[in-house]
Amino acid sequence: MSIDSPTLGGRLQGWPPFIRELDATLSVHSQYVLSGNLYDSFLAPPVEVVGPARLLPLRGLLWETLRSSGASCMIVYDPVDGVQVYPDTGDEIAEEAERAADRLLGKRGRDEKPSLEALTRQLEAVARPAENIRAAFVIDSASRIARTPTDLEPAERDFFRFCAKLSRTARPVRVPGARPKPLYNPVLWLVERPGDLPPWLTTDNENIREITIPRPHLGDRQETARLLARAFGITDVGGDEAAAAACDAFAEQADGLTLQSMIEVTRLAKERNVDLADLPDAVRTYKLGVLDNPWSRGHLRRRVLEGEKRVPERVIGQPQAVTKTLDILKRAVLGLSGAQATRSGSRPRGVLFFAGPTGTGKTELAKAITELVFGDESAYLRFDMSEFSAEGSGDRLIGSPPGYVGHEAGGELTNAVREDPFRVMLFDEIEKAHPRILDKFLQILEDGRLTDGRGNTVHFSESILIFTSNLGMYVPARDLTTRDGAFSSGAGRVQNITPGMTYDEVEQRIKDAVADHFTEVLNRPELLNRFGDNIVVFDFISGEAAHKIFDLQFANICKRVAEEHRLVLAVKGDALQTLRGWCTDELDKGGRGIGMALESHFVNPLARALFDRELVPDERVTVSGIRREGSIVHLEIQ
Repeated sequence: MSIDSPTLGGRLQGWPPFIRELDATLSVHSQYVLSGNLYDSFLAPPVEVVGPARLLPLRGLLWETLRSSGASCMIVYDPVDGVQVYPDTGDEIAEEAERAADRLLGKRGRDEKPSLEALTRQLEAVARPAENIRAAFVIDSASRIARTPTDLEPAERDFFRFCAKLSRTARPVRVPGARPKPLYNPVLWLVERPGDLPPWLTTDNENIREITIPRPHLGDRQETARLLARAFGITDVGGDEAAAAACDAFAEQADGLTLQSMIEVTRLAKERNVDLADLPDAVRTYKLGVLDNPWSRGHLRRRVLEGEKRVPERVIGQPQAVTKTLDILKRAVLGLSGAQATRSGSRPRGVLFFAGPTGTGKTELAKAITELVFGDESAYLRFDMSEFSAEGSGDRLIGSPPGYVGHEAGGELTNAVREDPFRVMLFDEIEKAHPRILDKFLQILEDGRLTDGRGNTVHFSESILIFTSNLGMYVPARDLTTRDGAFSSGAGRVQNITPGMTYDEVEQRIKDAVADHFTEVLNRPELLNRFGDNIVVFDFISGEAAHKIFDLQFANICKRVAEEHRLVLAVKGDALQTLRGWCTDELDKGGRGIGMALESHFVNPLARALFDRELVPDERVTVSGIRREGSIVHLEIQ
């Protein structure tokens, strides 16, 4: 038989499902453990047959449900205030509730100071009443009763033992009215998590029912948005297409928020004189806690346009990667990331997956993007994912769970985003992270949010996430098809891409290798789908690009010498060409290899030569020759 059938919960059609579940089972369960979304507001049907729905807190919702079943009062206990009687509206219903509570508990019992001994007597008086009085007992903040659910103090253990016995010996009550059949006077435990109570209290105890209160779904948020539109003077949303569209946008932007949070967003909007159509901006302010939005600054579009010239001068030899990256960045600036999806407003502003040979400019392009958007290349947040190869190292990102060392400190990632949600985050060599840690990115990429170890939600909707990877350089030998079509098999790993291949071939092979890694090796195809077409492949450094990189890095060395020692450094043509040949001869390490060769073949011997000289400001130092003796390089300086 369905809980929504007319013989059970059908009389409460239109009420939240968890309320219908509770109401329908009052005849068979004496205690309930309610957990989850306890502090929200909830949609309830109108008082009259025709009228708008209502938003009620949990206590109000419980009381209206219990009252419809014949309850005279609802007694609420919390460890701070002790016993209170609900409702306390000061009308006839409240006076009746006061009288019923006095008859159940007695005046002395109501005034007892909060303690487990007093709570024991009060629970027994309600669950096994001396008179036929229908009522309920709500234990608020029940998570705070036990110091540790699995390691109880003697008084706590005795209390919960009593409650377990009480669940089996409670007495159903008959009262005239809509439900004259015997119903229990329920004890309602309000806990943050079911595990906050001793596990043996509810295990194999059919008298105690556990009910999870979920967060609101889209339909709830849409109906709430239409109710809140009244604050803007709109009473008939159905007859106003613009208002209806604004309410739907508000509901979609509020994904992950409670209905109570939507109420607070509306108050924030009214305080800032924001119109109904601009409520999504108020949602962003509420989620992120900041008023300024760098993405809406007028100069940002101009900076990105200028970047079409500046970035290729900085990231040399990667025209395809730079173009695709700037396209994704433009999409982010315009707020069009994920625009094809039904709900996209909460996803990260931009997601990039940089793949390709080492030393080809992946990190440099990430810095260039950061400088374009935020004016400072050091504003990006970098995580070396090789440090997260152990399964438990994910706690560094989001913080340790309750009860573990460092729980109060939070996570490195979540703390940083909470401090500044407008930033670029670089996850370097993502393939080296433990697969369980990669799972944490699923929620970030899909919903744009992550819950840290302390239970706080952090939003990534204004961030750019960049992942770098060297996947595809090498593959298992059995998976390699050579360029002439032959199939190579054997143990170990072989090179998958080599200099001289066309960019199209390099791109296809790397994308295939990335797909194989996430689907076959990690068994995480859903994570690959979140990256979508945002995989940006970098090519090998060509000979022409290598010479440009050499010139750029050589100029940086001359500039540093001038800044540090006020010397004018020059290298004669033959020596410079020799040095150029040494540094650009092997390109398998990319631009980083050119830099390492320059350091070994030029900076080290230059430092040795200058160290032996008495340096005079504005002196001209000319390198007229360069030679190698084994692994040692010598400079001839005039």
